[in-house]
Amino acid sequence: MRHFLSTADWTRPELQGLLDRASAFKSGTVSRALEGKSIALLFFNPSLRTRTSFDIGANKMGGHAIVLDAKGATWPLEFADGAVMDGTAEEHVREAARVLSSYVDLIAIRCFPEFKDWPSEREDPMISAFAKHSTVPVINMETIVHPCQELAMMLALQERIGAVQDKTFLLTWVPHPKPLNTAVANSALLMAAKFGMNVRLLVPDERYRLDERYMGAAERFTAEGGGSVTVMTDVEAAYSGADAVYAKSWGALPFYGHWDDEAPFRAKGRDFMITPDKMALTNNATVSHCLPMRRNVKIADAVVDSPAFLGIEEAANRLPVQQAVMEALANQGGVK
Repeated sequence: MRHFLSTADWTRPELQGLLDRASAFKSGTVSRALEGKSIALLFFNPSLRTRTSFDIGANKMGGHAIVLDAKGATWPLEFADGAVMDGTAEEHVREAARVLSSYVDLIAIRCFPEFKDWPSEREDPMISAFAKHSTVPVINMETIVHPCQELAMMLALQERIGAVQDKTFLLTWVPHPKPLNTAVANSALLMAAKFGMNVRLLVPDERYRLDERYMGAAERFTAEGGGSVTVMTDVEAAYSGADAVYAKSWGALPFYGHWDDEAPFRAKGRDFMITPDKMALTNNATVSHCLPMRRNVKIADAVVDSPAFLGIEEAANRLPVQQAVMEALANQGGVK
């Protein structure tokens, strides 16, 4: 039984297969792979696109989605093995995962890190515990990576520019009033590298490098399948000749849990907003963001409202790519 926790766990041909299947869904292909089946959608954090697209996608394939507010409408959960549960948690994932598995055929989890202790949170403890104790496949709806988002991103890129091998993909840090999760940046890096793109990671300071788990994986992928990974701080050089620009803000990991100390380094990126002048340096590049997005903070109106912007198409692609993922996992032997 396979889970869908990170694109790092799936080969490029497997991921392309999901993208091809998503394209088929967009072209009108109908699947009843979830006929008589159900999926539990556990949300520890807010959602608009993810909740809507998973719910509708399950329905389109004949299934039923049960949406659970795991931060208010269900029991507080403990995930650590051997925990003495004398705090707020009323139930352990060991029981919750097995009970849900007896009701549903798939479990999907959205659980952001708490931004307190990266060495422990980088292990993705909640979804890892569910994957360990569940007897049905588990899908990542965003934790410290966001694999469904980046399937949607890659599908949008392939639809717009065709083959992406050897194209230049600029993943740029953009301003935000507060430090955010690195999940989308991690996944964008993994996906672009796995598909053989030349990835430029533009940051205001080297302290904004992503976790070495993802930097190292991206370097391995490009070594095996072509492309390259380069960390850059020179804005003009990073944009020059890029074929695709992807915007995301995230917190610098060296300051994880003590964010006040990050402020001087965050200030170094105050001019990193994506503007028409920066886009003029590119090779008529596309530009996208996972959404939600702060206009005129991350990306200027003139860029968001231009034909280059892929954010709406990318968001729309969440539906078919998640149908493809649910179908693939539900069709595994042994899934009830």
